[in-house]
Amino acid sequence: MAQLNPYDTKEHPFELRHEVKRLNGRLDQIADMLEKSEFKDILENYTNPKKRVISNFMAGMSRGLGLSIGTFVVLGLLGWLLSLFVDLPMVGNYIKNLQDYIQSQP
Repeated sequence: MAQLNPYDTKEHPFELRHEVKRLNGRLDQIADMLEKSEFKDILENYTNPKKRVISNFMAGMSRGLGLSIGTFVVLGLLGWLLSLFVDLPMVGNYIKNLQDYIQSQP
């Protein structure tokens, strides 16, 4: 009795073609997912120390600049809001003294 080879295409031609099509479709899906995730860029970024240092430096500069601008805007709005209360009886004197102190600084 002859033993059957499970990988022989003559024995199961339809099943093998179907399986190959299914695997090719799955490989195409995996390739699309890797392209969308930009895995190559991520891998290059972690394996190249120079790119990683530059990337982290630029991120830190951006955060610092954003924090500075944000602080400037918030303090400016707070100062403008406080200037609206100068005419109040008790709080107005304190705010007026604060404004005079700020304007007297060179």
